[in-house]
Amino acid sequence: MEMMEIDSRSSSLKDPKTGFQIPELSNRTGRDDMDGGCAYHNGSDWGGVLSLAWSTAQLGWVAGPLTIVLFAAITQISIFLVCDCYRSPDPASGHIVNRSFIDAVKFFLGKKKQRICAIIVLESFYGCGVAYTIVTASSVKAILRSDCYHEEGRDAECKYGDNKFMLVFGLVQVVVSQIPDFHNMAWLSVVAAIMSFSYAIIGFGLGFATVVENRKIKGSIGGIQTHTPAQKVWLVFQALGDIAFSYPYTQIVLEIQDTLKSPPPENQTMKKATVASILITTFFYLCCGCFGYAAFGDQTPGNLLTGFGFYEPYWLVDFANACIILHLIGGYQVYSQPVFAYAERWFADKFPQSRFINKFYTCKLPLLPAFQLNMLRLCFRTAYVISTTGIAMVFPYFNQVLGVLGALNFWPLAVYFPVEMYFVQSKTGAWTRKWIYLQAFSMFALVLSLVGLIGSIEGLMRAKFS
Repeated sequence: MEMMEIDSRSSSLKDPKTGFQIPELSNRTGRDDMDGGCAYHNGSDWGGVLSLAWSTAQLGWVAGPLTIVLFAAITQISIFLVCDCYRSPDPASGHIVNRSFIDAVKFFLGKKKQRICAIIVLESFYGCGVAYTIVTASSVKAILRSDCYHEEGRDAECKYGDNKFMLVFGLVQVVVSQIPDFHNMAWLSVVAAIMSFSYAIIGFGLGFATVVENRKIKGSIGGIQTHTPAQKVWLVFQALGDIAFSYPYTQIVLEIQDTLKSPPPENQTMKKATVASILITTFFYLCCGCFGYAAFGDQTPGNLLTGFGFYEPYWLVDFANACIILHLIGGYQVYSQPVFAYAERWFADKFPQSRFINKFYTCKLPLLPAFQLNMLRLCFRTAYVISTTGIAMVFPYFNQVLGVLGALNFWPLAVYFPVEMYFVQSKTGAWTRKWIYLQAFSMFALVLSLVGLIGSIEGLMRAKFS
């Protein structure tokens, strides 16, 4: 088994200098717009839905829902721009095909921008590993607390630390990360879709049921009241970062588009598919965010399913958190395996004679099939998991970490690179009407990302040192 051939099915997806690749979702299998929409939906990060009730609470009944819709609209516009960059020179019939976001950045913007883009993508993947470690530990703790409250009453002291659960999650990921091509297993995306829909629907349902039980809609136009105006500003900024985390995946569009059948032109099919997917995703986001805020008002928890706004039915709360755990165990690998592939290729290219890097050993354990072990793979992947687990243990703050990651990556990946590629693809001249509109669009998204990043960093530091 050639273990170093991870994600090497298409040589056009590898840059000879950076070696960076994002795994293809599949070879061209003739998907239609429905399949493309489902694939895009699976690529969306539904972990972010858990923070949307809290974000809505910070922004209030007017700005909260409008901001969710605003980020959805920004993402949809950017996706339309990226869809037209799949083929060149003509977006519908061009003979040059860019099968990945990284390929497109290299083709339209050059190798320097490609390397910058690759670094940002790798950082976003690494950050997801940190965030998923935090969320998984919170969900395990929530299950234990839910059972404790059910048995001993809501006034019981049901306190559990995060660190031991993070360590257990890290140990699981150390083992799973050694499984070749785990992230490309067909069942993984199916399980992820089922789990994400399940906990999103449960969160929405519990929020709706609580509103009905309360017989009133809590919350206010201005959102949560704070002691000082400065605190309010910081929380609003942080909420922008949290919402941005839920809409960062413009970079997966071309990988999905490469699997679509043609005719009709792939860009047209993909645009139709993503409109449907964005509408469905945003509908669920609004339901979870608005009903969560309506249920709890100023007491809205940072994580809808682990912050203990909901106590009963305890088994349903447990099931929702179990769905989160299962989703994130696989999701961690989906975002980590591309980093593994990049690093291992880089070392192999730099040190082709090293036995530590290139030598594989066949191992056979009782009751298990034989497998090949590589020392670099074992050491690097283990160190990677240890590092994400360590950072999560140092900064175990769900909303703040999501805000930093969302704000840091939203503008460059979801707006800047799509706009710049589209300028080249469409041959848009400087200071034309289209150029001015798109530059204003990009600058507006940049401002949103900057204020979200500032607020999230402030929240992270305040949580750590207060």
